[in-house]
Amino acid sequence: MPQELKLQVSPEIAANENLLNEYVAKTVRVSTKLVQKVVVQKRSIDARQKAIKINLKVLVYLIDEEFVAQKIELPDYQNVSNAQEVIIIGAGPAGLFAALQLIELGLKPIVIERGKDVRGRRRDLKAINVDHIVNEDSNYCFGEGGAGTYSDGKLYTRSKKRGDVDRILKLLVGFGATPDILVEAHPHIGTNKLPQIIQDIREKIIECGGQVLFEMRVTDFIIKNNEIQGIVTQNGDTISANKVILATGHSARDIFELLDRKKIFIEAKPFALGVRAEHPQELIDKIQYSCDYRGEHLPPAPYSIVKQVNGRGMYSFCMCPGGVIAPCATSPGEVVTNGWSPSKRDQATANSGIVVELKLEDFKPFAKFGALAGMEFQKSIEQKAWHLAGQTQKVPAQRMIDFTQNKVSSSIPKTSYVPGTTSVEMGQVFPGFLTQIMREGFIEFGKAMRGYMTNDAILHAPESRTSSPVRIPRDTETLEHVQIKGLYPCGEGAGFAGGIISAAIDGEKCALKIAESLK
Repeated sequence: MPQELKLQVSPEIAANENLLNEYVAKTVRVSTKLVQKVVVQKRSIDARQKAIKINLKVLVYLIDEEFVAQKIELPDYQNVSNAQEVIIIGAGPAGLFAALQLIELGLKPIVIERGKDVRGRRRDLKAINVDHIVNEDSNYCFGEGGAGTYSDGKLYTRSKKRGDVDRILKLLVGFGATPDILVEAHPHIGTNKLPQIIQDIREKIIECGGQVLFEMRVTDFIIKNNEIQGIVTQNGDTISANKVILATGHSARDIFELLDRKKIFIEAKPFALGVRAEHPQELIDKIQYSCDYRGEHLPPAPYSIVKQVNGRGMYSFCMCPGGVIAPCATSPGEVVTNGWSPSKRDQATANSGIVVELKLEDFKPFAKFGALAGMEFQKSIEQKAWHLAGQTQKVPAQRMIDFTQNKVSSSIPKTSYVPGTTSVEMGQVFPGFLTQIMREGFIEFGKAMRGYMTNDAILHAPESRTSSPVRIPRDTETLEHVQIKGLYPCGEGAGFAGGIISAAIDGEKCALKIAESLK
């Protein structure tokens, strides 16, 4: 039997297989020659002390013990060409993993995606970055793989209670992700590597007899006696099915409006909103690692910070070490920011959403919109930012200290946000209560992370798509909509997930419930 050890070693030892073997041999008091293999199971960084350590959980195989390298294999997906059909609206992680699960269960998924495939999306991302042209159906939020594909690919989730996280990670490895995601405490694939993985998932769905239909927007639901019968596309085509998984993501405003218009019950949901802050990565490294140079064995440092300000939580969100800020508008006449990192996280800047939790009472000025009040609140800020920055995809920007002092920045340096910035006093973008909380919050952040509060940090506004402004309620047992039988609200857009992993888990859950209902 291999011996399990928990170790705390230097970054140099953790990065070098020979050094690690020597360290393990000393720990278990055997000759290095007797150590056959050290398998790292979990890895995390402990930067609480000046001497940074790497926490490892390892299995140690001595030469007289059998070692078989773990091989991640995909499930034995069957051909479902002639099986019962299930419509999935949205090809994000919830939709794609629901499709894979349906195939495992012997059902045929028909995935309907308003945007383009991962390769086709690239032209539209270039158009928004360079030409300031927003394609409402193909952008950073819409298209194959969903928002996560071109906005970072973080796989960390605190929501272990949601389901089997390791199963999702192993499926991703089976489709080409690095096995490191099974080991790292905060796994990350990277925007440059996710598209191929997403494409391989799509090809597997099609190979097994499922369908994936691109550039097809759903414009209506066919409902009879409160039971779903199918959907209608923008071309007027009808696709019939009595099981529909609604996995459209948090920015599908037209779907929220359609549900509201058809009097299908939805409700306003609180979310968080704020700015995206960009620092030099070197500065964040110095703060987090307490050193002038992080060295070759440590990754670019992330940070996570939470403060209570005037009874509201203000916190970092989707922090991207060695990353860039991207334009994530989904309609003309608005600006939206988000962040992403390539797999190596080797860009010169670090960015993070810095957001404040909102409450339903904040949406009172938009009460006439009913369940869409939060969505209209969100839109109003995005549209105001667009006007203030010059009615292009440039965003309002301000130096951090200047923001806390209510001072327009005399200059804004070039940032990673490609469309550009316009110097604006951020108080014009946000409601007064939100501006005040952020001003006080950044001062508190500066106390907690010495050096964080600096005019070298540039705030970009707004960071507004943190989660869905709407919840589409469902029965806790069947996972069907509380009103419409056969309709399964799913993932981030329905308010039941918050990221790639939790969305994928939720997609699988809905698929399992559908199979259960058909027995």
